[in-house]
Amino acid sequence: MSIDPSSRLPLYAQVEASLATRIAAGELSADDRLPSEDDLVRDYSVSRTTVRSAVQSLVRRGLVEIRRGRGTFVAKPRIVQELANLTGFVEDMEALGRSATARLLDWQEMRATESVARQLELPLGAQVVRIRRVRLSDGSPLSYDDTYLPLDLGRRIVTHDLETQPIFLLLEETYDTQLDEARYELEASIADQEIATILGVDVGSPIFLIERTSYAVGGRPVDYERLHYRGDQTRFVTRLQRKSSAMVQDKT
Repeated sequence: MSIDPSSRLPLYAQVEASLATRIAAGELSADDRLPSEDDLVRDYSVSRTTVRSAVQSLVRRGLVEIRRGRGTFVAKPRIVQELANLTGFVEDMEALGRSATARLLDWQEMRATESVARQLELPLGAQVVRIRRVRLSDGSPLSYDDTYLPLDLGRRIVTHDLETQPIFLLLEETYDTQLDEARYELEASIADQEIATILGVDVGSPIFLIERTSYAVGGRPVDYERLHYRGDQTRFVTRLQRKSSAMVQDKT
C-alpha cells in the first residue's frame, strides 16, 4: 500500500482514498473492523496524525463509524429514501428490502404546545396524545419518532401494539382515516444527550430532523411528527420538476 510523498494530494487524503477504495471494492465489508492504528501506520508508512485525519474524514463521509470501546468499523451503506410519496417507516424499509421494527418508549396525554397546536390546527392547550418510539432497520436504531395525534384518534391508536402495528396503517384500515398528503420540513441538526442515547450515537452526531404533518382527505391534520434520523445512515433524495416559464403576452 504505497503513498506518493511527491503528490499534491495530502498524505491523509491518500490514505483516506485508499481505504475508501478498499471499502468500495468489498475488500473491507460492512461491519468489518478497520485495521488498527498501528497497522495503518505501518502499512502506509505515515504518522499517527495522518492516519487519524484519514479515519476522521471517513467518519464524516459515513463510510466508517467509531464504536465506543470496540474500535472503528466499516459502516453499513446509507439508506436512501425518496421523498416522492407519503409513506410510513415500515413501507419505506420494505421497499428497500429491510426489516422494520419499533420500540415503544412511552405515550401520554398532554396539552398541545404552540407548535403542536399550530400543526394540528387545534386551540393552544388542547389535549393531544404524544407517542415516542424508536424505529429500527434490520435491528439497528435508525430513527427516533415523536408523534402527536388529536385526542380522539390518539386514545384509540394507543390501545394497539405500536411496536408491531404502524400508525398510518391503523389510521387508514382500522379508523377509516384515509391519508391524503403531508407537509415536510427537513433540516440538519445534531444529536443532544437524549437523542444520542436513544439512537446509540455520540452527542453532536449529525441528525436529519423532519417535521411532518399528515392530512386526511378533506384537509384535516391528523398526525404531526418530529422524526430524528441518523445522518450517518440516511440519505434523502427527490426529483424536482421545473415549472415552465410564463408566456410573455404580446402587447402590440
